[in-house]
Amino acid sequence: MSRILLINGSPNEKGCTYTALSELAMQLEKHGVETELLYLGTDPISGCTACRACGGLGKCVMDDAVNEIGGRLEEFDGIVMGSPVYYGGPSGQLCAFLDRLFFAYGTGMAGKLAASVVSSRRGGATAAFDRLNKYPAMNNMVIVGSQYWNQIHGSNAAQAKEDAEGLQTMRVLGENMAWLLKCIEAGKAANVPAPAYEKRIATNFIR
Repeated sequence: MSRILLINGSPNEKGCTYTALSELAMQLEKHGVETELLYLGTDPISGCTACRACGGLGKCVMDDAVNEIGGRLEEFDGIVMGSPVYYGGPSGQLCAFLDRLFFAYGTGMAGKLAASVVSSRRGGATAAFDRLNKYPAMNNMVIVGSQYWNQIHGSNAAQAKEDAEGLQTMRVLGENMAWLLKCIEAGKAANVPAPAYEKRIATNFIR
């Protein structure tokens, strides 16, 4: 059975971001796709210190939820990153978590589905949405879209539940994710090979 990890990067455990992710989860589960919700909580999450020790260790030197999830990546067929909008960007807590997760475990993300979900009172949603999509876009993941940008509006959960278009956008996202998961399974059954990647070239613009 396919399984999707839903990350709630909001300090408000049951707020607008949770409302959007719950609607998505409901649609995925209708198709037999399991979901797991990870709430990052309100405790501080350290950002990446650029020590690069993860290259040798295979994990982050800071042993917290990043390593817990990184060590379980094989359990998930996709990751959804959910966040409120703060000054046109995702929550700092979520970005700190994702910076370290993708830097230490990025090679394990290849071929998995990815989606970003953002919630805002009014504006800044598309900028935050774009920021979150940078993570899967450079780690060989398949980014899943919907009928509109994956966003929901409201100042609290009650208001978010009144955003009919936002909720529908989450359901359509669920439909697309479930369909792609079935396509991937069909491809495996038909012995369609996974992409063969070249050895990475990293020039840093200097030769």
